Amino acid sequence: MNWVKTINDAIEYMEGHLTDEITLADIAKHVNLSAFHFQRAFSLLTDMTPAEYLRKRRLSQAGADLAGGEEKVIDVAMKYCYDSPESFTKAFTRFHGISPMQVKKGSPIQFMNRFTVHMTIEGGSIMEYTIEKWEAMDLLMHAKTFHAETSEEEIPKFWDEYYAHEEYRKIPGYLGLCAQQKTDSDEFRYGIGCKASDVEGIPEGFEIIHIPEYTWAVFKCVGPTPKAIQAMWEKIYKEWLPVSDYELIPDYDIENYLPGDPSSRDYVSEICIPVRKSK
Repeated sequence: MNWVKTINDAIEYMEGHLTDEITLADIAKHVNLSAFHFQRAFSLLTDMTPAEYLRKRRLSQAGADLAGGEEKVIDVAMKYCYDSPESFTKAFTRFHGISPMQVKKGSPIQFMNRFTVHMTIEGGSIMEYTIEKWEAMDLLMHAKTFHAETSEEEIPKFWDEYYAHEEYRKIPGYLGLCAQQKTDSDEFRYGIGCKASDVEGIPEGFEIIHIPEYTWAVFKCVGPTPKAIQAMWEKIYKEWLPVSDYELIPDYDIENYLPGDPSSRDYVSEICIPVRKSK
């Protein structure tokens, strides 16, 4: 997959729908990605979530409309998908630093131009990885459904809840699994647990998730968590996927937290993503 073209296509779609009610799932569907992988790729390649991009572009255009002095604030608010003049004024003032009425009277506005994503080659980054063929496997997971737009905040809390639960702590929680929903929604399942063979039976609060046979790219992450994992995800999307002979299979991905002190500079964890040869 050409990630740069995919993200630019998504931006083009968003730009054409600034005055329409569109969801993360709508944008992802347009570029043939799951909402989860689109959210992750867009955020890593632009340093901004799709929701942030839409909000800032809408408020930029709203400021330009009001600077002309002709349109009413309520009309501009409705045009750019705000439920009320009050919610629009609050968001507008936070972004521009001044109120809509001040703009109508001639005060200068902030403006964010539309994005165009380019790939630049930057040297010096070392990525240690292997390509491995794994047989199908069963994982024992304590899983929960998350929304792509809020998952970055909610998943760390989910890990805290796991280790705060006396019974869950008895199950080795060394794997973090993202399992995408086969739907057009922005939901996905995320689980914490281990290989099913590590534990007898299925404890309360857990389930078995079957992982098909795949070829996996396994990336070594060195350093304290979660920073080392987060940094490697960024490298995978910005540096490895755009130039690799492999493309991501949007199904499951696994974070493997190996034994050791997760706060240590030498701590080793792994990111495992299913891949296939690029066509």
